[in-house]
Amino acid sequence: MASVLNNLFGGKSSDTPDAVQAGVDPDFADFSQAADPSPVPISPAPTSSDPSGAAQTARPYTAWWRVHERHSMSEFKAEGMILSAIAVFLLLHLFGARLNRNKARKWIRAHSAPLTSEFASVGFAGVPAAAAGKKGDELLQALADSHAQQADNLLRENSLFEFATYATGRTNVAFVDVKLTLLKRFNPLIVLFETVMAFFFDSADQAQDVVEAVLYPFDGKEALTVPGLPGAAELRGNNDGKSAYDGFVWAIVHKERMKQVREDRYDVSLTVTKDNPKLPNWLTVMTESAEITDALLTPELIKAAELAGDHFEYLIVTDQPIEKPKTLNETTPRKRIFLKCRLPSNNDYTNLVPIFKYFLRLTDRLVQVAHWRPEVLRKVKVARDATINQIKKADEEKQAEERALERERAKKAKRDQELKALDAKAQKKYLEREREKELKKSMKKQTMRA
Repeated sequence: MASVLNNLFGGKSSDTPDAVQAGVDPDFADFSQAADPSPVPISPAPTSSDPSGAAQTARPYTAWWRVHERHSMSEFKAEGMILSAIAVFLLLHLFGARLNRNKARKWIRAHSAPLTSEFASVGFAGVPAAAAGKKGDELLQALADSHAQQADNLLRENSLFEFATYATGRTNVAFVDVKLTLLKRFNPLIVLFETVMAFFFDSADQAQDVVEAVLYPFDGKEALTVPGLPGAAELRGNNDGKSAYDGFVWAIVHKERMKQVREDRYDVSLTVTKDNPKLPNWLTVMTESAEITDALLTPELIKAAELAGDHFEYLIVTDQPIEKPKTLNETTPRKRIFLKCRLPSNNDYTNLVPIFKYFLRLTDRLVQVAHWRPEVLRKVKVARDATINQIKKADEEKQAEERALERERAKKAKRDQELKALDAKAQKKYLEREREKELKKSMKKQTMRA
């Protein structure tokens, strides 16, 4: 109490330890004295660079450009790994793209001779300005000079794995489209994924380098296709209307690809598979008539196919769509010739050039011999008429369903209009009559079923 009064009225505090202890609040007795024992500061060990023993607690200040004095390479391990991975993928990308371009260039160098010798215009550059006013042999010579100057540019790069070329200006042929589809060597992960998928799933195609060419015959329509090109008269000559031939489907296919081709293409599904003793055992014929096979399976074709070996996949002559037609317009015949081959890994195209040459000249053979007897034409027409009848039947059923739905909508609209014209009591009677009619109909159906 005395200490409290002294604090309030300014009394002198006692200097004795007892008095001091008496003035301490008992609630804070634990904090009235310093901790015991007191912490002893630890002095850092002297370093060899500081003989006096004074420890340096931080690195000395350096100029802003002396980054190597403040940081070390060990601090950037994660960044180094990321940059290394990016560098590896970039090198693989550039190397793979270069491999694909080299492969495409070697293909066009091997096949430019048959293309330029068979067609007046090759590539996408069109007719050069220097040849615009020339005719006859002068025009052909100017086009040949233009092809020689273009060289590798006859093939256009659509992407890093797709290359294409185009050719036109030949008797019996409107134009030819050629597409090279190569492995995605610029991305090894995609190649690995496609390879694994093809190994485990039959539906996935094996990734490989292939060339696909599609030839579109004139079929007697030269005047509609090349009416205004320079030298069009020379291209048509005296063959206006004489390049037509009868439509059919015929193919020579590698047996390993036979099943997939039949499943993927509607036109080939119309044919019958028959082995031919003239062909090697790894090739087969898909035809609609034996007479067609006898006319088209020439010694030149057999020799070229044998020379191509396992790289040859199929040669198809067709007038039907690849996908099954769903409308009558899609059933209109469109004559085309398809060739597909795998590209050799060593870029040696000596054995593939003969089959490509035969493919380019096949229309000449078709114009000469593809005019069948009425019996063959009737047999060929049966499958086409069956498809057309199926489409017509489906269209009629669809139209009948639409008419039935239209009648139902008209009947419902008339009922709703009649209900709106009645008062509440009359509407109730109207609905009761409807329910009675529905009940009678259901009972009648049950009686008839029983």
